[in-house]
Amino acid sequence: MRQFKGRPVIPGSAKAQALVSHGGFNTLASYQKSLMFGDKKGACSDQNNPDLYGKPMAGAALCLPQTIGSTTGGMVLYTAAALGRQPACLLFAKPIDSLAAAGAILADVWTDASMPTVDGLGDEFLAYVQTGMAITVEPDGTVTVE
Repeated sequence: MRQFKGRPVIPGSAKAQALVSHGGFNTLASYQKSLMFGDKKGACSDQNNPDLYGKPMAGAALCLPQTIGSTTGGMVLYTAAALGRQPACLLFAKPIDSLAAAGAILADVWTDASMPTVDGLGDEFLAYVQTGMAITVEPDGTVTVE
């Protein structure tokens, strides 16, 4: 077990299994098919992300370095939350970008979905966490990985 401390962008509590991407997370490419075709598990459709491709993102503790790609990324996160297909939490090793932050904030304000978001967890976080590990997020930005 190991704890990491980051900055709570959207404070909250969550418990979920880790889903880890070591490459940048392209929000639009990852969610496009599940949002268009009603996949309630939110299976990742980004073929350029071998860590996540085909794996369900809904309800997972999504652990990533940062987001990349389209300027629609924030609205994609909001839409996933509005449809109940959001990750249990978003955990960033690096500082969150403005588009992902906007999507998390919009989801927090405009939906009933819970998606605690923590950034600045550090490269050691991504080096340690593996897909399937148990993640607990506390409102103060403490992330426990077991």
